[in-house]
Amino acid sequence: MKLNLNLTCAVENASELSIEDFRKKYLIPQKPVLLKGLANLQPAGEKWTMDWFKQEMGDIKVGVFDDNNISHTYSTTVNPDFKMPFKEFLDLITKDEPTSIRMFRYDLYKHFPMLKKDFSCPKFINRGLMKTFGFMFLGGKDTGVRLHYDVDNSNVLLTQIYGRKRVVLFPPDQSKFLYQVPFNTHSLADLDNVDLEKWPGLKKAQGYEIIQEAGDGIFMPSGYWHYNTYLNGGISVSYRMLARNPLTLFKGAIFMGFTMPFDKTMNILFGKKWFERKRKMSINRVNARL
Repeated sequence: MKLNLNLTCAVENASELSIEDFRKKYLIPQKPVLLKGLANLQPAGEKWTMDWFKQEMGDIKVGVFDDNNISHTYSTTVNPDFKMPFKEFLDLITKDEPTSIRMFRYDLYKHFPMLKKDFSCPKFINRGLMKTFGFMFLGGKDTGVRLHYDVDNSNVLLTQIYGRKRVVLFPPDQSKFLYQVPFNTHSLADLDNVDLEKWPGLKKAQGYEIIQEAGDGIFMPSGYWHYNTYLNGGISVSYRMLARNPLTLFKGAIFMGFTMPFDKTMNILFGKKWFERKRKMSINRVNARL
C-alpha cells in the first residue's frame, strides 16, 4: 500500500497570475499552488547555474548538513554539521549519485548582497519585514528533507532555480496521522522508506505529490507539512510571509521562544531517554486516533 497522495494541487502560470487572484484563491484560503515559471520572471532563472556559483562564490566556506548524523533524529535541525568550500560542495551534489550532504537555510545574501538583484522576494508575498530574507537550499540526487513543518508557522514560497525536486505536502489537519515528535515540528516516519505496517497512521493521511521543475515555485501555506527529495542536484530559494492567523503566529512564536529551547535542554540532560519518551508519546497519540 502506498501513501494516499491524491489531493490535487492547483497549477498556475506565474506570469499570468495577478497578486489579487493569488491572495483571493490561495493566500487567504490557505491553499497550496504550483507556480510555473516563477524563477524565470527574474534574472536568476537563467543566470544561476552550478558553474556560475562555482565561479562567483566557489571559495567561500559554507555550512552543510549530513543526513547520516544520528543527532538530527532527536531534535530540530538548526546548526550545520561542518563547513566546506562552496565549489567542493557543488562538485559533490552535481555527481549523478546519491549523497547525504546538503545545505539548509543558507543566507545567500549575507556574503553577496548583489544576489538580491537576481532573485528578490516574488511579488506574491512581497510584504512585511520577512521579504528581505531569502534562504538557499541545495542538495544532490536522492537527498531527502524529512517530513516536517516550519518552526515559525510562516507561509513559504519555495522556488526551484536549478534541478528537479519531488515535494510531498500534507495539510495541518493531517498532523494527527503523521507521528509528530512532541516538542518538535518533524515526524518520526521515514518517507524515504515508507513502512505502513510500522506507521499505520500514514494510511489515513491525505496529501499532495508535486514534481517541481526548474523555474517552478510552490506556495506552502502556514503549518503545511512538507517532505522534499532532490531528483538531481538542485538549488532552491525560499521566502517567507508571516502567518495571517494571529493564533498560528502566536504558536510559532511560542515554539521558537520556549518549546525549542526547552527540548534542547532536555536533550542535553537526558539524551536518548528523552527522545524515547517522545517517540512513545507520538506513537500512542496516533494509535489513540486510529
